Amino acid sequence: MTTDQLSEALDLVEVRGLLTGGVAATGRWVSRTPMQDPLKLFAMVSGSARLTTDGLDAPIELEPGDVAIVNSRSWLALEGGTGDGLPHEVVPVEHDPLTGLAGVDRGIDDIVIGVRVDLNEAGRTLLLQALPPVARVRASAAAAANLRGTLDRLFDEATRERSGSAFAIRQHGQLLLLEVLRAYVDQVVLPPGWLRVLTDERLRPALTLIHTEPGKPWGLQELARAAAMSRTSFAERFRTVAGMPPLTYLSRWRMLLAQRALRDGDVRVGSLASHLGYASESAFSTAFKREVGMSPMRYRYQVRAD
Repeated sequence: MTTDQLSEALDLVEVRGLLTGGVAATGRWVSRTPMQDPLKLFAMVSGSARLTTDGLDAPIELEPGDVAIVNSRSWLALEGGTGDGLPHEVVPVEHDPLTGLAGVDRGIDDIVIGVRVDLNEAGRTLLLQALPPVARVRASAAAAANLRGTLDRLFDEATRERSGSAFAIRQHGQLLLLEVLRAYVDQVVLPPGWLRVLTDERLRPALTLIHTEPGKPWGLQELARAAAMSRTSFAERFRTVAGMPPLTYLSRWRMLLAQRALRDGDVRVGSLASHLGYASESAFSTAFKREVGMSPMRYRYQVRAD
């Protein structure tokens, strides 16, 4: 998908990458932690480590610049170094910025940082379903050309007390998340879902219509024509790639736009219904409640109270 449309999708689900902590160690070491965040990234700044979590048959080996995506796991262990004897326990530095790691030697130490991925309710549904329980993004892959540089800049800002560092850490955390997603999409065969349909070149023209004019009464024939495919071939490919029929995707995209409008503005429900292509406010409210689980007004009150 084009960069603008991918950016819009990420904004709609309010994806945010937030630096949460890190470890640095030499010799044989281990760090264990319960996983409280549904989605988290673990990035290998320098050295190497083995990552283990529930559901893995064997540890994942992390090399410099590699990033592990950990999705809905209950615990995680990182272990580095070799040799005999028991590893020493390393307690993560849990501050932002990571000034406690300012004196580490990247030529000697194994260094790992953690980035929490914050998502709204829609994002948890879309992104968590599009990712496996654990995935590794290799920095050595051609698709990850920018990943290592972004990781280095984030770590540099996090370990140096410079003016504006908090702002820079937030920006680099966002960029690291974006580079990880870009590299992941290019390194694996994605399962059906949100990320896969956003990166499917053949479906791009049809998705462009849906995303730019969501209020139009798009039919299957029009969308298939835009993708230069027969109606049957288009419907089959869309379902295979997105995991849902095209018109179901259109409805869900409208609901994402509706949730953003209700969260961020004071638009009237009737006006929003008309803008998104619904014949009446009641038809829109019924569709919204079916998708979100509550009425539009209740949703607005609840998210603003939260």
